[in-house]
Amino acid sequence: MSGEPPLVSVLGASGYLGSVVTARLAQLPIRLRAASRRRSSVPEQAVAEVEVCTGDLTEPECLADVVAGADVIFHLGKHSGGWRDADTPEGERVNVGIVRDLIEILGQRPPTRTTPLVVFAATTLQVGQPPQRPMDGSEPDRPETAYGRQKLTAERLLKAATAASVLRGVSLRLPTVFGQSSLSRVTDQGVVVTMARRALAGQPLTMWHDGTVRRDLVYIEDAADAFLAAMRFPDALTGRHWLVGSGRPDTLGAVFRLVASSVAAQTGEPTVPVISVPAPDHAPVIDFQSMQIDPTPFQRVSGWCARTELGEAVHRTVAALLDRNDRF
Repeated sequence: MSGEPPLVSVLGASGYLGSVVTARLAQLPIRLRAASRRRSSVPEQAVAEVEVCTGDLTEPECLADVVAGADVIFHLGKHSGGWRDADTPEGERVNVGIVRDLIEILGQRPPTRTTPLVVFAATTLQVGQPPQRPMDGSEPDRPETAYGRQKLTAERLLKAATAASVLRGVSLRLPTVFGQSSLSRVTDQGVVVTMARRALAGQPLTMWHDGTVRRDLVYIEDAADAFLAAMRFPDALTGRHWLVGSGRPDTLGAVFRLVASSVAAQTGEPTVPVISVPAPDHAPVIDFQSMQIDPTPFQRVSGWCARTELGEAVHRTVAALLDRNDRF
């Protein structure tokens, strides 16, 4: 119908990233379709016209219903086992199969329709061994994990479909996304929240190294805003992958000490120590490698930048855990 607001479908809307992206989108004058295996929650005071869909997105019929008529599709789903457990048929089916099915479904649309925009959540693990310099997206891809290989395969499928005018694909490669947001009840399962829980329990924070390993950490709300920025500037971004990052590589030792001090400040308890311990035999090599990102290319095109300071993001995360009484 002419004049209708654009229809935006979110795949993986109930997930950690998807729930925050969905909450942001709900405040826009759009038609919003939030799709996932579990029922998604949306703000009660939403501006958007919201439709919540539940189902298995690995089933082509379900996926076709979810993206029917969509002008923009955010593909934020991933195998629930995480990147360490992706080397399974289930991991491949979610991380690659959904993209393959999506391309086939969109390829069957009438040619008169506007070519849909697909914004894909990719990963910096697609590069593999991180270079010594900050990554800017020009690096060769030599992934060393199953998850990185699967995401790279999916990204290449989207690029080929873009070249064939089936869709307009934009891939955002994410580093470590962390933290809790008031926009979502979905809990971060990453290292920052793990350490915050340990500190809340009065336990020391342990590192498998001397604390000088660096990571580019992006607060969850900033990561969500990057996807909305991609929706606003599709023409300049289509057909390529872009690195999203804070541009501020923090040492994990400093991050853990910040977590410990934030917990102490908000609870009144003594600051727990941050200590180095021997690494277990199963520790992956990537845990000892520093990764730095130069997000300038994406920033120049989209105007996006990570606006939340690390200290503020950690403070919000600890406050959210305390509010939920989530200490363990």
